[in-house]
Amino acid sequence: MSASKRPRPHRHPGGRRTQEQRRAETRRRLMAATADALADVGWSGLSTTEVARRAGVSRGAQQHHYPTKMALVAAALEHLLDRLRAEYEEAFDALPAERRDVAGAIDLFWDTIRTPPAVALLELALAGRTDEELRGLSVDLSERVVRIVKEVFHGLFPETLPEDQVDTLIRALFALLVGLSLQNSLDGDASGHQAAVLARLKDFARLIVPEPAAPAVPVAENPPASRTPHQPAREHAQ
Repeated sequence: MSASKRPRPHRHPGGRRTQEQRRAETRRRLMAATADALADVGWSGLSTTEVARRAGVSRGAQQHHYPTKMALVAAALEHLLDRLRAEYEEAFDALPAERRDVAGAIDLFWDTIRTPPAVALLELALAGRTDEELRGLSVDLSERVVRIVKEVFHGLFPETLPEDQVDTLIRALFALLVGLSLQNSLDGDASGHQAAVLARLKDFARLIVPEPAAPAVPVAENPPASRTPHQPAREHAQ
């Protein structure tokens, strides 16, 4: 067979990313940039141009994936919810055994709600109060967060409270921590009032969500009497 007729060897990409991988990476960078921009400049200061700049992609690439600001924000919302839930559950699993209780869960929730991704979600929820275009997304966001918190609670503390009580308590907890986080963003709890509220909240939570009972140690019934080396067993009378 002549050299011109020989089949050419198949060339592997040699580590080069596929088109789908490049698209996924661009979307990931846009989502991260949107979250950062929302936390830094808020909804009113957010623009697709600013997001593209932060993500390090062209405006054309940004518009190809998310043609409008609302499309970009809606996608970022889904990304942030999934990210925060995964990070929370992973962080709870990493806690020392003695802290994997309801008080530890509240401490971790408090830490989570003050992170930039959570601040970005809070910014969207607040902006919906005065922005008609964003209002529907903001209302749905609040309900989504409550639903996710309930699902995580049931996963961490199954069968501890009736469903109707869980719903009310989770909504109260979420409203309280959101309010505290807003104040914290202003003063960093310089006076310690937020820490005091959290301490009382954890005391209350321990009362209504008790720690799982330790498994009982089985006790043998009528254990045989021990014998000493100098105490032979008595022979039965013949």
